[in-house]
Amino acid sequence: MLDWNEYRKQLGPRIGELGKLTPDTLAGYQTIANAGNKTGHLDAKTRELIALAVAVTTRCDGCIAVHVAAADKAGATREEVAEALGVAVALNAGAAMVYSARVMDAMAELPPK
Repeated sequence: MLDWNEYRKQLGPRIGELGKLTPDTLAGYQTIANAGNKTGHLDAKTRELIALAVAVTTRCDGCIAVHVAAADKAGATREEVAEALGVAVALNAGAAMVYSARVMDAMAELPPK
């Protein structure tokens, strides 16, 4: 496993280096990342729980490192995080079921032997 605190510390400067090379990319990302803060439809804790579930489904270690700290700061409990991760697990399993159906559909279209 990772040393998540150290990883988070190392990640910021690396992202900053990328931002210097392509500032519009970083600015665009920051605009998207902060858009939910402006609407007020979801509170910070809910957004962070969603972010953690999505981080799992997209396999993003950097996202996990950043959003675990943000979820904790927003007051998320271990139990709430675990429940959000359960949704991620279910969605990944659901996606596998859907794509399994696609495989079977592709098999059905093979020419007869």
